[in-house]
Amino acid sequence: MVERGASDLPLTVQAALLGLGRSSLYYRPVPPSAEEVALKHRIDEIYTAHPYYGSRRIAVTLRQEGQPVNRKAVQRHMQEMGIAGVAPGPHTSRRHPTHPVYPYLLRQLTATHPNHVWGIDITYVRLQGGWLYLVAVLDWYARYVVAWELDQTLELGFVLEAVDRALAGGFPTIWNSDQGSHFTNPQYLGRLEDRGIQISMDGKGRALDNIFTERLWRTVKYEEVYLQSYVTPREARQSLARYFYFYNHERPHQALSYRTPAALYFGTGAEATARDDSSRKGEELEFCVSPTVSVS
Repeated sequence: MVERGASDLPLTVQAALLGLGRSSLYYRPVPPSAEEVALKHRIDEIYTAHPYYGSRRIAVTLRQEGQPVNRKAVQRHMQEMGIAGVAPGPHTSRRHPTHPVYPYLLRQLTATHPNHVWGIDITYVRLQGGWLYLVAVLDWYARYVVAWELDQTLELGFVLEAVDRALAGGFPTIWNSDQGSHFTNPQYLGRLEDRGIQISMDGKGRALDNIFTERLWRTVKYEEVYLQSYVTPREARQSLARYFYFYNHERPHQALSYRTPAALYFGTGAEATARDDSSRKGEELEFCVSPTVSVS
C-alpha cells in the first residue's frame, strides 16, 4: 500500500491519504528468532503426521526430543500458526465472540457432483527463516483446488482474495469452514450470503468435519512443502503455483479411481480437455499477477 522511495508523494502524505498514523510507517517488525522458527516448524511436522495430537501430546513429544517447552508455549505457537488437534478439546481457531455461527450441514451428506460442497481452510507453510499462511478453497467431490492464496499474516485480506477468486468462476450449493474468526467475519459471510450459498460450519473442536481439506494439507506438505526449502515468499508462491497445477491437472488420485481432480471437476473427454486448457491459461496468467497483500 505504502510506496517507500518509489513514489513522488512523501510518506507523510501517503499516510494521510491512507488514514494511517505516521509512526506506523517507520515501524519495522522484529523477525522471529531462529529458535522460534525451528520450534514452529517441528510443531507443524508433528501435527501434520498426527493431526489428532493436541497441545499436550505435542509438548510431550517435543520434551521427549530434548526440547524444554511447556504446554502453554505450544498452545500459543499453535494459535499463532492457526492449527488445532482434531480431537474435541480447546480449539485454537477461535471465533469472534460477536460473530454468528452456522450449523454443520454435512453430517450424513455425501458430495455427489462438482460445486455441491466446497471447503475452505488455512494452514502454516514454513520458510527457511519464517513462515507464511496458505488458504485454499477445495471442491469436495472432485478434490479440485478452486482457489488459493498466501500471506505473511493471518489478517482477513488474503482469505477474502481467495474467496473472490473462487466465486469469480462459480459457486457451490454448500460452503463449509471451521468457526475461526476469518470465517465468521461479516465481510466473508456476506460474499456467500449474497449468492444464496448455504453456509456450514464445523462443530466446535471437530476439525474432522473438514476432513477433505485436512487431507489436502497433508498431501501438499508431504509432496511439496517438506521437499522444498523456500527462502522467500516469492519462491514459495512460485513453487506452490506449480504444485497446485500438478495436483489439479496431472496427479492421479486413488480416491478418484486414478483420475485427476480437474478431469472430474470439469467433466471427461474433449470437453474436459478444452476446459482444462482454458483453466490452465487463466491460472498461469493469474499467478503472474502480484497479490494485493505483500508476500513477495
